[in-house]
Amino acid sequence: MSSDDVPEEIPLDEFELPTEVLLKSSDPIPPSLIDADRNVEFVVSEEHSGKRVDLVLTLMLDGYSRVFLRKIVAENKVFVDGKPVKPAFKVFAGHVVTIQLLPLPPTDGPIAENIPLDILFEDECMVIVNKPPGMVVHPAKGHWSGTLTAALAYHFKDLSDAGGPTRPGIVHRLDRDTSGVIAIAKTNEVHFKLCAQFEAREVKKTYIAIVSGTLDRDRDRISQPIGHHPFQRDKMACRAGHSSSRDAETHFEVMQRFRGYMMLNVFPKTGRTHQIRLHLAHIGCPVLCDRLYGGHASITRGQLQRRYVRGLAPQDSDAEIVLERQALHAHRLELVHPKTDELMVFEAPMPADMQYVLEVLKTS
Repeated sequence: MSSDDVPEEIPLDEFELPTEVLLKSSDPIPPSLIDADRNVEFVVSEEHSGKRVDLVLTLMLDGYSRVFLRKIVAENKVFVDGKPVKPAFKVFAGHVVTIQLLPLPPTDGPIAENIPLDILFEDECMVIVNKPPGMVVHPAKGHWSGTLTAALAYHFKDLSDAGGPTRPGIVHRLDRDTSGVIAIAKTNEVHFKLCAQFEAREVKKTYIAIVSGTLDRDRDRISQPIGHHPFQRDKMACRAGHSSSRDAETHFEVMQRFRGYMMLNVFPKTGRTHQIRLHLAHIGCPVLCDRLYGGHASITRGQLQRRYVRGLAPQDSDAEIVLERQALHAHRLELVHPKTDELMVFEAPMPADMQYVLEVLKTS
């Protein structure tokens, strides 16, 4: 243990509150044992050995965010083996952690809304939802209601708050107009375990995309760093060597070919903002109806069937709008269950609007 990991000597004169029963499990402390008028005490398990004390507290105390717990540690209200510590202090198996909890502050979380959810899976740890297109995941400028978090707040009493009060349960996200599988954590412990899988690139994601353009190959890998766009704040860009850029890798496979269009299975190996949309546009095959990277937000039957390009006479049905959102769907998610270590596979069927696009393409 380094000198930074040795607690400093501070008198405990103001820390004489009743102490809860000593817990020796790595499982989160039941809410019934958490009381802001007394101390909570537990023994660090092997599972949490070597982690920062503020992280361990977040894993152990459901209902308290890491930001809030870090504040308590900084105010010398957390003790390891009887001595105050700093937020970055690392605890090890056998350490006794004692914390004087404060009342939870009021939060500005999402207002619960009775919005139906397509739930693919649920247990005591997590919820897997098939997000519809057009639904924003969490509140943001211009989108304060109708969000996934508002629906989750209505349907579920307990969700993780590790991502902050406006993002209860949210481990990862999908763009507003991208449909499909999204994982929701019910506890902070599950939240951090799922995040660790995403960060380690152990979660396998499969998307279905309908794109404009054609390629001379059936599968390939796109490896282009992604950073902020130099002029447009709402866009990302493939930028090598820029301070905002991060490595990004996307694999894809052509599943069906049509006249001027393709359906792809896409396998992102990293999870950068707008990664799939930007990478496909970079190789000349933007996602259909991608306003940011494809240049148009809707498409008609006549445009899909390329009747004007082929010199065919227009038909009355050509003006029908077939799609009004980007044709991108999170089809499949593979992850390890955070409690049982079982490999779990979740799939969301292709939504009706994308299926209709394929039907129109097949008749062109």
